[in-house]
Amino acid sequence: MPVKAIQHFARMRGGAQAQLLLASDGHYYIVKFQNNPQHRRVLANELLAYVLLRQLELPTPPGEIVEVGEELITGSPGLYIEAGGRRAPCGAGLQFGSRYPGDPARLPVYDYIPDALLRQVVNADSFLGMVAFDKWVSNADGRQAIFFRDHVSRWLPAAAAVDRAQQGFVAVMIDHGFAFTAQRWSFQDLPQLGIYPRPWLYQRVSSYDSFEPWLGRICHFSADVLDDAYKRIPPQWYDGDLAALEQLLEQLYARRARLPDLLRAAKKGPRDPFPNWS
Repeated sequence: MPVKAIQHFARMRGGAQAQLLLASDGHYYIVKFQNNPQHRRVLANELLAYVLLRQLELPTPPGEIVEVGEELITGSPGLYIEAGGRRAPCGAGLQFGSRYPGDPARLPVYDYIPDALLRQVVNADSFLGMVAFDKWVSNADGRQAIFFRDHVSRWLPAAAAVDRAQQGFVAVMIDHGFAFTAQRWSFQDLPQLGIYPRPWLYQRVSSYDSFEPWLGRICHFSADVLDDAYKRIPPQWYDGDLAALEQLLEQLYARRARLPDLLRAAKKGPRDPFPNWS
């Protein structure tokens, strides 16, 4: 069941012109609307990516279908879309929401931290898993992440967290609207796509084993998970074109076998992100 938006909190930066809303479940969500300037298919891409990342155990915010009513839009002057020098109200109906990690008035969240802090991120290895994921889904956008402080025990296996009260910086992967080459629902295999622009993160890559366990999870991905994701997407997010959605998922499932080659191709690109992989 969708959660219902009950209060507008803030406008967000970015091409999709998302909004931060409080929902009926008590959580805040960064909400992308169907009439966003990019395309309504980016909502379907976000939900698909969330289901896939959850199965792969890669850090991403919980995703929800958020129902936004006309009354909230009418009573919230900031709920608008701006394009071509004109403003239009955000559309009512079912939208995609990415859960904010806490109370935005109390929890500082950063989309950039300096290298000195990035080296302290407790789950920095997940950036290697995200390379495999972004290659698989043909993410046409740069890899984006947010950072905030949280209990280390929530992000590492229990055995690795000696002090369960210890806090540290964690990374969470966001913004997957340009998976599947955005609204095109096709696959481009350009070497530079999906690489986060912080080279030291990839210095430990020396072989395919460096991308485990995520490479193996993708190569053995269950078709049942794709079927579950397919059933959850509201038809209006893809204009009811069921054949196009089915074709997308069939191609995605088939390209699992190509993933090792896609990773190797990234190394052979104009800028080698994996200098220690011989």
